[in-house]
Parts: sequence; C-alpha cells; structure tokens
Amino acid sequence: MPLLLITLPPDAASPTALFDYVQSPDGSAVASHASVPLGLLPAANARQDEVVAVVPARALSWHQLQLPQGSVPRSMFGERGGTRLRAILEGLLEDQLLDDPAQYHLALQPQPDVRSPVWVLACSRAWLQAGLKALAQAGYAVTRIVPEFSLQTLADAVYVTEQPQGAQLTGVLTRPGPAGMAMAAGVLVSELTSTSAGLLEPALQTGQDAGQALAGPSAFRIVAEPAVAALAEAFFQRPVQLQQRAERLLQAAQDPWDLAQFELAHASRDRRWAQVGQGFGRLARGAQWRGARWSLLALVLVNLVGLNAWALREQASLRARQQQIRAVLTVSFPKIPVVVDAPLQMAREVALLQRSRGHPAGSDLENILSLFSALVPGVYALNAIDYAAQELRLTGSPMDDSAAAAVVAGLKARGLTARLNGDQWLIVPGAAP
Repeated sequence: MPLLLITLPPDAASPTALFDYVQSPDGSAVASHASVPLGLLPAANARQDEVVAVVPARALSWHQLQLPQGSVPRSMFGERGGTRLRAILEGLLEDQLLDDPAQYHLALQPQPDVRSPVWVLACSRAWLQAGLKALAQAGYAVTRIVPEFSLQTLADAVYVTEQPQGAQLTGVLTRPGPAGMAMAAGVLVSELTSTSAGLLEPALQTGQDAGQALAGPSAFRIVAEPAVAALAEAFFQRPVQLQQRAERLLQAAQDPWDLAQFELAHASRDRRWAQVGQGFGRLARGAQWRGARWSLLALVLVNLVGLNAWALREQASLRARQQQIRAVLTVSFPKIPVVVDAPLQMAREVALLQRSRGHPAGSDLENILSLFSALVPGVYALNAIDYAAQELRLTGSPMDDSAAAAVVAGLKARGLTARLNGDQWLIVPGAAP
C-alpha cells in the first residue's frame, strides 16, 4: 500500500525542525525522499497512505527483561491489561533507566513470550508525544511507530550513518552466552570511534586496535550511507555495503515492531481502521481493480432486476388470489353491492344463512358450548352460564393448568379465544389480539 515515512527529529516541537520523509507507492520502492520543515512535508492521502513515524536510534534505549508468568495478557494493550503490564515494566526498569520510568514511553517486542527474556524499548514520553502532536496538527494521522533499527535488522550488520555531528555507528552489543556463544546484550548507538566499535565484538579484541579487530573474521556486514562510506572503509579496513538513507528507513517500516503501545495503543486501532479504509479506497480507484468493480456493479444490477421481477410476480399472484376471493363472494352472495373485506363479509353472510335455516353459527351459544364440552375433562361441572354480545362467561369447578391449556388451544384452532381467570372462563369469537 502507499506509504509515507516521517522521521521524528530531536527538536520536533521547534518550527525550524527538519523532518526526513520517504514516500513509497507500494511499501518496497522509494518514490521520493528529502529533509524538509514540517510545513513542506508532502500531503498524505487519508484514504490510501499509511503514515509511519520513525523513531531515531539515538532516542531509544534497549533493555532485556524477564517478565513474570501471567504478566502478558491476551489483550496486552487493552486498558486494564496494559496498565498492569506497564506497572510491571516500570518496576523492572527502575534501576536501568536514568530517570523516573514514568517519564518514558515503553514498548515491548512483537509477540513477547514470558518463558524467555524479552526486549523493551524506552524513549522520552514527552519528546515522542510532542513529535506526534506536531504531525497531528499538520494533518498527518500516524498509524504506526517504528524504531530506526531493530534487532532483526542488526542481527548480522553494523550500520554507519551520517549525522550532523559526524558518522554514527549502530550495532548489537554482545555478551558471552552458553558454550561461549555471543548473545545480544543491547544496541550501541555512538559516534564512530575505536572505543565504540570495540564494544560490538569483544571476543575479537586481540590486542589490536578496534578497527583492525573488526576487520578480522567477523560475521557482521558493514552497511554505510554513501556520504560516510569512505570513512567506514578506512576505519574497518574492509569493503562496505552502500545503502541510501531512504532505503534504510523503508527497511525499518517492514519490521514487525510497533511502538504504539500502552498510552499510544489507539494508534494500533487506527491503523487497522486505516487499512480497511485503504483497502476500500484501492478497490474503488485502483486501475488493477477495474474489472472487479465492473463485475461487482453487474452483479448488483442483476440482483436488483431479479428482486424487482420476483416482487412484481408475487404482487400479481396476490392480486389474482384476492380477485378469486372477491369473485366467490359476489357469486355466492350477489346482493352484496360493495366488497370491502371479502373474508369477513363472507363469514357474516354464512352466519346469517345458518341462523335463518335453524343451524347454529360459529359464534352462537349452542356451538360454543358444544365445542367447550368436547374439550373439557369429563369431571368438569358448570355452575353458571352468562352469554351476551357474543361473549360467553362460564363458571365451574377448578381445572388444572395442563387441562386449561389444552382447552385454550383447542378453542383457538376453532376460531375462538378463551381465557381462564380463577374458576371463570371468558370465550369470544375470533383470534386473540
């Protein structure tokens, strides 16, 4: 996806601060890069570009800790789990940091495992928040924060970069491990001097100066920016691999590290939403998705046409059935001049016809009593009958709930509504509201 990397300068809050930026159309190739004031940074497409802030190596310190069991919950950066884990980290780092741990922003390595030591990055909280605030005020919504170097990047390479104060050396500090193997003890960020270089591989120190020692049988590659390549070759006495600053920053964005943790955890959520929006943006405007867009549009149109055709067919079928019912009513009872509600009018006419010929209608007392007596238990005895305005009230002996439920269901199936209140029944024609 399109990517805009912005390096946070040491004086990010200053109006004269210079920001290094790199633009990439796909996250792997450099389109443009420069070092400019905040107001001259390229505009970011809010729907497409992922804005990544890069924290310089000089602003970070690396610490290795052994976390207690259960200290990293599943929702590590949730509000409750993050607060507890942050307190644990502050307690463990209290003797390793120069200032109060509360003044630092802390970030755990990706996918930390408490069964082995984990790496923690620390930087000034006030400085980081000032840099992010400056970018936010300029309209840049940072969705991810990455370190300039990670242990994965420094696993087999020493980097020499150009800085205003001269050449900067960045590499992995080592310490003796099991069976004499060297283990990472931290990251060294210092000016290129014999003292700093000698700290990287103490096992190679054989009485020679640091430059000659590092020129020995080392597994490390020397990667240098073009401006300091000659200085690095002269110091290490070996060929160096050239790498532009823009390529190195783009490499940093490909590491799994994300410093948006704890109080900055919202940036991780924003990143997920931004990725969703970017995906829809690419689908809506990307040339490679043109065929998919036309196919999706055709599918929507076909479904709309099909749904409308099906609805018209159902409406026609419903109108035909209504016409059939009206026809049955007008043929059976030609004296009805206007058809308003054919089923209701039909029921009324049939009831009148039954009464006129001496047959009980469905709502007549005789018919209701006949249906009721067929459903109640044989031991049930009536004490009183009250029938008025097609409402029948019956008072009798008590009836258990199961028998009463069976009577109610039976009468409902025959078009009558029944309710039992104590020992009195109320039965009326029609379904319950």
